[in-house]
Amino acid sequence: MKWFAAALLSLASLAGATETLTLTGRAMGTGWTVKLAAADRDCDLGAIRRQVAEKLEQLEQLFSTYRPNSELSLFNAANRTEWIAVSPEMAHVAAESRRISELTGGAFDVTVEPLVRLWGFGAERRAGDIPSAAELAAARANVGWLLLDVRAAPPALRKLQPRLTVDFSSMAKGFAADAVGELLTASGVPNHLVQIGGDVRTGGTVTGGEGWPIAIEQPLDDAPGVAAVVTLVGRAVSTSGDYRNFFHVGRQRYGHIIDPRTGRPPTGNLASVSVVHNSCATSSALATALFVLGAEEGLRLATSEGIACLFLLRDGTRLVRRATPEFEWLLQ
Repeated sequence: MKWFAAALLSLASLAGATETLTLTGRAMGTGWTVKLAAADRDCDLGAIRRQVAEKLEQLEQLFSTYRPNSELSLFNAANRTEWIAVSPEMAHVAAESRRISELTGGAFDVTVEPLVRLWGFGAERRAGDIPSAAELAAARANVGWLLLDVRAAPPALRKLQPRLTVDFSSMAKGFAADAVGELLTASGVPNHLVQIGGDVRTGGTVTGGEGWPIAIEQPLDDAPGVAAVVTLVGRAVSTSGDYRNFFHVGRQRYGHIIDPRTGRPPTGNLASVSVVHNSCATSSALATALFVLGAEEGLRLATSEGIACLFLLRDGTRLVRRATPEFEWLLQ
């Protein structure tokens, strides 16, 4: 399965610096890693790996936009406006996405896929030119978070525009990391780290009772490295940025994250946003939304909401860091 990630999530775990047990695999179009504290070396690693793989397969069958028979693909193919029954997992993700859309004034929008595809960041690549005003207007007619209704009981989604399509890729891997973390805790291994793509969720502590150290990548094209390290206990972290999936027209850089309010990629010198939250699905969505809002408006909102986040801005060949107080105290 190939997935487009609305948020470029680029985190590297430092947990390998301590003694851990590691499981790996592939799902949702990316790699996954589970690290367990060495104190759990007596657990059945084979059984745990099978349980993780089964859970991820279940979620992929719900959220994939590339499997024609997935729950989401069938919903997108239904060009009608009645309520359509969905799984509780999908209703939960849709409700949380709607909450973040409202919080950020529409900077986060799971219906943005027509614009992503128009700019050439979907399954079919564009030749690197800029869409015309007419093309943007046509795509924006089928975009809008208020066009998607959700109810919890019984779980269902409803389109207010029959041609509306939904893509939860910006939250689904984070949601999956949360689900795997819950699975591990229920299986008797509460001290763990789960990484799916660039979304990281931690549970408990590493050997010795310390939190899990997580490195946030330095978002520079020619100078990769570590920009910051946070220590987490039972929390998640996600990063959104434009430094890997982009193209240039002249001297202007166009990244893959699209502002659904304008139909265009954000411009400016913001390179990445990292968010720490109790929910990995929420940290992933917030990182995307705050990147769209930009350094000034995004930092203002994050500060007022008490969100732990780090903004990294380009200043020539160096980076400028701006962080909320909630993020500062997590730094090593």
